[in-house]
Amino acid sequence: MTTEVIEAARPAVRRLRRKAGEGIGLNSAAGHLVMVLLSLFCLFPVYWMVVTSLRPANAIFETSLWPTALSLDNYAYALNAIPIVRMLLNTLVISVVVTVIQLMTGLLAAYAFARWRFPFDKLIYAGVALTWLVPFQVVMIPNYLLVAQLGLLDSLTALILPHFASALAILLLAQSMRSFPREVIEAARMDGARSWRILWEVMTPNLRGTIASLAILIFISTWNEYFWPLLLSRTAENSVVQIGIQMFMTSEGNAWGPLMAASTMASLPILVVYIVLQRQVVQSFMKSGIR
Repeated sequence: MTTEVIEAARPAVRRLRRKAGEGIGLNSAAGHLVMVLLSLFCLFPVYWMVVTSLRPANAIFETSLWPTALSLDNYAYALNAIPIVRMLLNTLVISVVVTVIQLMTGLLAAYAFARWRFPFDKLIYAGVALTWLVPFQVVMIPNYLLVAQLGLLDSLTALILPHFASALAILLLAQSMRSFPREVIEAARMDGARSWRILWEVMTPNLRGTIASLAILIFISTWNEYFWPLLLSRTAENSVVQIGIQMFMTSEGNAWGPLMAASTMASLPILVVYIVLQRQVVQSFMKSGIR
């Protein structure tokens, strides 16, 4: 009797499974369609920037999706009007140096907060966390006065100094180190390793994913920095590419072709970094938001 009931119920189960599979397939297709539309919506401004940079001056305001004529005159004009190659190198140097320094200071401070106990450690940690909530524009003027007193105006050193430490790096690395297995650290101590060796030979190699994600986030943020270089820069040779882009926007009008060409050249390094390391880039934003 039981076997007959099971055999009779099998066609109904198959129909239910088929309907469920069709529902899942439709939901998946709809989800993919929405993602494709959102991707096109996000990529269209970048595509339009590149296309506009390739239009000749007499066709800069065309609305066609593809230029009727291709020209590199805008790139030639941008390269001759401002020292954009020098600016790109300056931006690259500043971004790399700031990334390395913030990772170094972040690792050292995070290890102290995660593994050591000292007077007022929680209060100091809370103070570091609070500095993350203060916009950089609030401390720009005091930093400017300090840099001016040091005689470092219009120099790359001045663009790097205020970024020696990052609250985000300290908080993110401290949380990762607190979740690090204590058994591994205790085993290293039993082998005679002190704090310095534990940090650099035990913990740091096992936090490569977090460090890589954080490095990408710091690099992109530094590359896009605008207000601080605008406040300090006096000459184009000691400025960054973001200031160079702004030079094509004047009271007499905007040179849209060269402006788009300079923006394309400024965006290429970041686009390459994102394409090569897109998984780490996404993880960096997720970790910085969750933690």
